[in-house]
Parts: sequence; C-alpha cells; structure tokens
Amino acid sequence: MHVTVNPFDRKYPNGTHEIEHFMGFTFMKAWVIHQFGNPSQFEAIDLAIPEVIPNHVLIRVAATSVNPVDYKIRSGVVPTIAPEFPAILHGDVAGVVTAVGAGVEQFQVGDEVYACAGGVKGLGGALAEYMLADANLVAHKPQTLSMAAAAALPLVSITAWEGLIDRAQIQPGQKVLIYGATGGVGHIGVQLAKWARATVYAMVSSEEKAAIARQLGADYLINYRQEPIEAFVATHTDGQGFDVVFDTVGDNNLQNAFKAAKLNGAVISLVSLSTQDLTLLHVKGLTLHLVFMLIPMLQGFGRAKHSVILTKLAHLVDEGKVRPLIDSQFKMAEIAAAHQRAESGQAIGKVVVTQ
Repeated sequence: MHVTVNPFDRKYPNGTHEIEHFMGFTFMKAWVIHQFGNPSQFEAIDLAIPEVIPNHVLIRVAATSVNPVDYKIRSGVVPTIAPEFPAILHGDVAGVVTAVGAGVEQFQVGDEVYACAGGVKGLGGALAEYMLADANLVAHKPQTLSMAAAAALPLVSITAWEGLIDRAQIQPGQKVLIYGATGGVGHIGVQLAKWARATVYAMVSSEEKAAIARQLGADYLINYRQEPIEAFVATHTDGQGFDVVFDTVGDNNLQNAFKAAKLNGAVISLVSLSTQDLTLLHVKGLTLHLVFMLIPMLQGFGRAKHSVILTKLAHLVDEGKVRPLIDSQFKMAEIAAAHQRAESGQAIGKVVVTQ
C-alpha cells in the first residue's frame, strides 16, 4: 500500500513542525532523477525523511538554487560525483532546523540556516522537503535576506571566497580582473574584491551586464566583445597586466587569463578540465590557483571551513557589503524549467527554486 504523508500537517507554537508518523515511517516529497539525461528526468516521489545522526542537523528546506554542477550531474557529464539513484540533487539550501543530532551545539530547532551541503556522491540534496546536513557545512543565514535569496549564495560565495580571499589573498589597491562578472561566482567575486579594497575590473559581454556590474561595485567595465586583451591591458595597466585574474569561465579562456596577468601575478580558475599550454604561466612566473569547492563534501575533509566562510559572509550581507543577484525564481514542481533556464546561457545571476 502506497501512502503519501504531508509532513507539514502539525505545527508547534514556535513554528517548527512535527513529522507525521505512519506505520513507523516518515515520508517527504523529493524531486529525483532515476537516470542521467535532460531536465525532463526529474520526477516527484515520496521518500523516507532522513534520520538525524550525530553531528548533523535536519533542515526543512525552504529554497535551493541551481549551479552548473547541478545540471552537469543531472546530464551525466560528471557521473563520478553523482549521488546514487534515485538521486536527490542540489547542494545549496536555505531553511529551518527541525532536528539536531548528538554533538551539535551551534544550532537549535527553529534556527534559520543556509549551506551547500549535499547533492553529490554520498550526500542527499536539497530538492526535497527535508535535507540532512553535516553541521560543519551549515551556518545561520543572513538575517536581512529571504530564504530564496539566501539559497542563492552558498556554493558561489564559498568558491569566490576560497579563490580571492584564501588562495590569492588579494590586497588593498591590487588590480583584480574578473571574468564573468555577472555570473554566479563572478558577481560575488566583484563584491568580495571591492570589500577587500581592491580595484575591480569587470569583464562583461553587454551594456546590460556592464550596468549590473557597476551596481555591484566594479570600478571599471570591460566588454570583451569590443576590446581585445592587448587593448584593455594597455589601457588599464599600462601594458603591465593585472595583479589577480579571477577566471570563472575556465578551460580555453585560461590562455586569455594568462595573457591578462602581470609578471608574477596570480590566476584563479574554477574550470580547468582541459589540456592547456603552460608556456605563459612559466615565462611570466604566474601562480595558478585551482578552486574545487566540493572537496570537503566529497572527501569529508575541512568541512568546518565552509561554515566559517558562510558565517563571515552572512555578516557582510547584513552589513550591506554583499548581495545576491537573482535571475529568476521557480517552484520545486517547476525544477525542469529552472534547469532549462540555468543551462540556457541567458541567466544573469542565480536561478532560485522554492517550495
């Protein structure tokens, strides 16, 4: 006998929810894939709500967002990091803690939190009514943001922070060039670099994106379709190159990043799964930083650092120093359309999905 149970039927006075029990089981709705493919693979099914285990929290999911890794996993491009079928995808989550495991002291039932905590091999994702998350990956969400806006931040913000703040260690006054300045990681990179008091050069492809990058805090705007590398390097750096180049495009664009960097400069790349000529890297004495923020989730290594970053980021958000750029918002039942929008190449900022 198949029974669907609504886990939101009862509420305690403080707004938290009591999970309904049926024959010893608890159920939630999840949007899963049973095989790799296009967005039509998503299907809504009933699954058991994860049991709370030590050092973890159970989050009632309010919102998530779509990142490139999510649709790459769905399509089968990166099968080695995909969860087992039926797979619950998506790492980004914002929601309310409904249960706390042994050993967790920093969270209580009812706390509003956000994280990038699953949707990859070994970890359930956020496309469900509940998500089990390692408490080391979780932080209290920014107080000034809605759940939807908070869900847009975790993966892209951790990535930008690790690249610019932790790895390149950008300094006040440095010239920082950011490719894809209005993309998911790029728009956070612009704001973090500005907060670090660097001079920010935003690489964009249109006047619309240039205006958005300016609003995010970019000091100078460069349209790569109108100005070749040699020209803007000459104009903005007297031909010397930029101190730091943050390349959110990756692959063959790495050669452009190498050309734009100054002698002994630094290049940060997020996408480097390609064969590259390292000649410029060598002759210019460049430092190349490769950022893969999923390592803590996949390897169980250094997870607490993500909580620290998200906690610092929440303070910056509440101080008005960082804000998410939202392209569009969908419901969970519209997850296929959300993925189509994110994959279209037309989105400016993040695609958000709510319950």
